[in-house]
Amino acid sequence: MAVHDECKLKFLELKAKRNYRYIVFKIENQQVIVEKLGDPQDSYDDFTASLPASECRYAVYDFDFTTNENCQKSKIFFVAWSPETSKVRMKMVYASTKDRFKRELDGIQVELQATDPSEMSIDIVKARAL
Repeated sequence: MAVHDECKLKFLELKAKRNYRYIVFKIENQQVIVEKLGDPQDSYDDFTASLPASECRYAVYDFDFTTNENCQKSKIFFVAWSPETSKVRMKMVYASTKDRFKRELDGIQVELQATDPSEMSIDIVKARAL
């Protein structure tokens, strides 16, 4: 499975320049490509709405939060989205290439696996960030 150069480039922009709030990646023609870029002011709801209901995707989300000590922080989440209603073959392809793809993106701090939106609710994200 090849990883398109744009994936790494856009991820570096999210990490270093914070040009995007999130990036959704899709496997197409045996390679991972960028499907959607979220504007810096987009909300977490915008991000979850951008994931298709019945197709697998990879995504990264730059989550800003305040710690218990009142410090502003951000963490980059990697989301492996694999809804129950997606095709078995696609679930297998995404599952088998996830670790290799994740290694290409240097700077991931938290990983979430989700098969339905409740498994990546904002409360779960907040709990994993702290």
